[in-house]
Order: sequence, then structure tokens, then C-alpha cells
Amino acid sequence: MSFPVLAIVGRPNVGKSTIFNRLTKTNRAITSPESGVTRDRHVGVAEFEGREFLAMDTGGWVPRSQEVFESAIREQVKFGLEECDVVLFVCDGQTGPTDVDEEIAAMLKRSKLPVFLGVNKCDNPKIEFEISGFYTLGLGEPIPMSAVQGYGIGEALDEIVRAFPEQGKHEVERPRPLVAVVGRPNVGKSSLINALLGETRHLVTDIAGTTRDSIDSVVTYYKHPMTLIDTAGLRRRSRVKEALEFYTTVRTQKALKECDVAVVMIEAQEGLLAQDVKILQEAVDQGKGIVLAINKWDLMEKDERTASLIEKEIDERLSSLSYIEKIFISAKEQQRVHRLLEVVLRVHEERLKRIATPELNRFVKELMERQPPPAVKARDLRLTYITQADSEPPTFIAFAKWAKLIPANYTLFLERRLREQYGFDGVPIRIFYRAKRQ
Repeated sequence: MSFPVLAIVGRPNVGKSTIFNRLTKTNRAITSPESGVTRDRHVGVAEFEGREFLAMDTGGWVPRSQEVFESAIREQVKFGLEECDVVLFVCDGQTGPTDVDEEIAAMLKRSKLPVFLGVNKCDNPKIEFEISGFYTLGLGEPIPMSAVQGYGIGEALDEIVRAFPEQGKHEVERPRPLVAVVGRPNVGKSSLINALLGETRHLVTDIAGTTRDSIDSVVTYYKHPMTLIDTAGLRRRSRVKEALEFYTTVRTQKALKECDVAVVMIEAQEGLLAQDVKILQEAVDQGKGIVLAINKWDLMEKDERTASLIEKEIDERLSSLSYIEKIFISAKEQQRVHRLLEVVLRVHEERLKRIATPELNRFVKELMERQPPPAVKARDLRLTYITQADSEPPTFIAFAKWAKLIPANYTLFLERRLREQYGFDGVPIRIFYRAKRQ
């Protein structure tokens, strides 16, 4: 299923970031009375009445300004409109409609997207009675709201969710696993998919971000079909580096929500950068299978120890993610690209794996005899029962009399022992505790 995107747009200091934080139940977007604090864009998962979607907070849009910061904001909003399904246009009820609001409204009407007009800062009835002036923007009925108090947000979401594309509509059956090829711009995502398909189906250039849309391609490896999702994405070369990077973030978020296995690509020469770590952590948070593809291996000066040294460096950087699968490839030279598909299929199978409850309890009984949790406050924390509650990702529930006292480091220990015994290579494991019934 494709996840819809809501773009929150408007001029600076109308409360867009406060609305974003309320929708995503986070404080990721900085809020301040100072105009233009949101210089970049944030994207986060939101949910209303059982429908999940991605909310995107944009910088304040200031037309015609030549100042670099405001020019960057304009670029970001334009990219946001290219990517989203529905727009929430936020205005300030205390100031009334402005010339800037009128320019933004004209741009939104040209976009042909569903647009909802939210009039924020309606913190008292007097302001709400005066919002009729916003009808002049030509975007339909204004929705009074107060982002700080939460007033009117639910009413707006009722309309927004109804405007999202219907779930499953016009979608074709995609062979599983769904494999998202993700990574920073220009690491070789489209080149990899072209190599796997054996044809130049995706545009490849030296300009970061030349692919406009996320494109599905079906490839078969030894009679095993799978769907590849290319997540690059810009219609044109951006003059604003921040806009380009965020546009990639939006596509990555959407693909990670949909996929079974994420192939995270990095460059061998650059190693693991902070943005790569963020993508990996997002894949873990989403419970996806993970393969780290270290690309452009053909450009490295190397000997027989180079690969092992790089793997060691990555493992040290990602100590809690040492279970992820790693493979050195060259998409350009087609080195080990088909071997990558073999690894992807294996990781997918690991993500689907289920361990029978009797086997798990034999495992936990032996573990409690050898290495039980240390006592806390003289309480016996030994596990009495364990079961696998789910797969995709593998999820375990363990029972103990004093479950709430089990320390986090023992959970990490238990995860390592589960991996040693049962594998789950390339797949995050989730472990929850329940108090033993008396």
C-alpha cells in the first residue's frame, strides 16, 4: 500500500510546526515566535481514525525574496507540492489574509491538488467570527483552528483523510519481497537497479537526484520474483542542497513504510555518514529487513584486508546493529549485484521466520539455568515462559514475575542469544515483557 503525504504550507510564523508536532506527536519541528525558524522540512508518521500518512512540515514561504534563506524556503515548498497528495494551507487568523497568502493561494490553485485552508490562532470566539475574510483566497471554506490548544485539528483531519487516495485503488499485485533501494543522493541507486534489470530503464546521470518518481520494477532471481523500489527523486536539479536532501528523505520514508527489505546504499570511499546512520535507524524502527550495500567498490584501492577492516569499522560505529547484512558491490561494473539479490531473499526469509513455542521454552529454560537476569531489589527476575507473538519483524513476549524490573542490558543479552540460536540475520528483533499471572 502506498502511504499518502500531507504537506503543511504557509508563510512564516503561522504555526505550521506546531501543527506538525501535534499530528506526529513529536517535538521534531522547532517552534518559535521568531519568523522563519523552520528552514528545512520535517517528515513524520501520523495517524487519524486508523489511517496512517506522512506529514511534511515546510519552511515559511516568502515570495520574490532574493535573500538566500527565504529562497531556500520557496524551493522547499515547491518540492513539497511535487511530492504530496494533499495540502494543508495554514494562515494566521489574528492578522487576516495578506498579500503573501494570496500569492501562495494562487500557486496552490495551479497545483490541482486537494487543498484545505486552516486558519490558525483562533484562540477565542472573536477571532473565529472574523475569519470570513479568508474566503477571498478562493480555496473554499476556512477551517478555524488553534494548534496550541488542539482546537479544530480533528475537524481538519476529517476532511484531509477523506481526500487521500483510496487504499488499494488502482494498485497492482506486487511480488514480495518488496525491496526499497534507499540511500543518499548519487550513491548509485538507479545504477544498481539498471544493473539488476539488465537494461537502462532508469535515468542515470552524474547529477544527484535526477529520478522524479519512485518506480517499481519486478526482477526474478532463480525463479524468485521480487519488486524493486527505486527511491531517488527530483524533477530538476535543485539549487538548494537542503531541499534535495529532504526530498530524498520523503521518498525514503515512503519506501520504508511499504517495503519488506531495505537495501541501504553507501559509498565505499566515504564510508558510513551521519545521514546513512539515520536511514539505517529508520529501517530498524520500521522493523524492516536490512542489507547494507557498500557501492563503488571498484574505485577503492584495496588489498585482501580492506573489506574486513571496513566491516569492522562499520560494526564499531553500529554496535547495536551488528546483525545487519553487508555486501560490497559495484553497480557500474555489475560486481556482486546479483549476489545482492540472494542476500535480500535470505533476509526476507529470516524476517518471516517463526520459532515454535515449545522450542523457545526449551531455549529459555536452559538459558535461565546458565545465565538468568541478575536479581534486582532481591527479586528473582528469571523468565518463566516465552513465545513468538509475530513476525515481520520477529516479535517475542517473555513472562516473568517481576517483568518491569528486567534491565535493558539483559534484553540486549537475550537478543544476542536468540540470534546465536536461531539466526534472524539482517532483521531487527523486538522483545516485550509481561508480568507472570499469579
